[in-house]
Amino acid sequence: MLELVDVRSGYDSEEVLHGLSFSVPPGSVVAVVGSNGAGKTTTLKVISGLLGCHHGHVSVDGRRLSGSSTGEAVRAGVAHVPEGRQVFSNMTVRENLVLGAYAARRVSITSRLDAVIDVFPELVPRLGNYAGSLSGGQQQMLVIGRGLMSEPNYLLLDEPSLGLAPLVTKRIFEVVARLRREGKGVLLVEQNGRQALALAQQAFLLERGTITLTGSGEELLADPGVVERYLGVGTSKGSLDRQQDWTAALAGALVDDQAPEPANRRAIRK
Repeated sequence: MLELVDVRSGYDSEEVLHGLSFSVPPGSVVAVVGSNGAGKTTTLKVISGLLGCHHGHVSVDGRRLSGSSTGEAVRAGVAHVPEGRQVFSNMTVRENLVLGAYAARRVSITSRLDAVIDVFPELVPRLGNYAGSLSGGQQQMLVIGRGLMSEPNYLLLDEPSLGLAPLVTKRIFEVVARLRREGKGVLLVEQNGRQALALAQQAFLLERGTITLTGSGEELLADPGVVERYLGVGTSKGSLDRQQDWTAALAGALVDDQAPEPANRRAIRK
């Protein structure tokens, strides 16, 4: 389990996170909802070692992290996919993926490359292309794939659908649902709060660095205050009823544990 206990952190003398405590169990999606500046990205940075704690601690499967390096977090089984599709433009898609396994020396690069390509077969014809030549959606697949190259148990996703077309967004959320079924814990910060909450088993509302509301994704979607302030939907009964119907349909489409997995694709090797 990925766990934060009474974490306080910030930048220079300004404290941004004020005693956060929550957990991400394996095989679950935990969504973080909040406005810009609430501390969502800062939370992910603390977990991945980009930012230290002033107080409290982060632990992964019972192992307390010192917070001194990102490599420590990766070796503990955490991968962070930051906002903004940060690819190495002048390196090939294959080279970008291989870099994702650099800090996790226990993994076989060849087997991991095959596994990532099975998740994102769209990258197969682009393996030899420069990453800067990819579309926005392909770059997002690449950065998630690069995170998966370290074979993490926990994946931190920061705004994975930002700027993407609806069909690509649906594809990304299908992958998140698949990763959950495969046993990974996913901490999801997402601008599209409705889709994130529809997919999440657990969720919390972050306001000015403090958790003010927790519950299942379904419970937060049914909360009129959350809907009106953060999801951009009216709070009339008809609107809420339609929202709940939409949520149920989306959750069924994305998180159907009974649906068979796609057939394994032929391994692509160098």
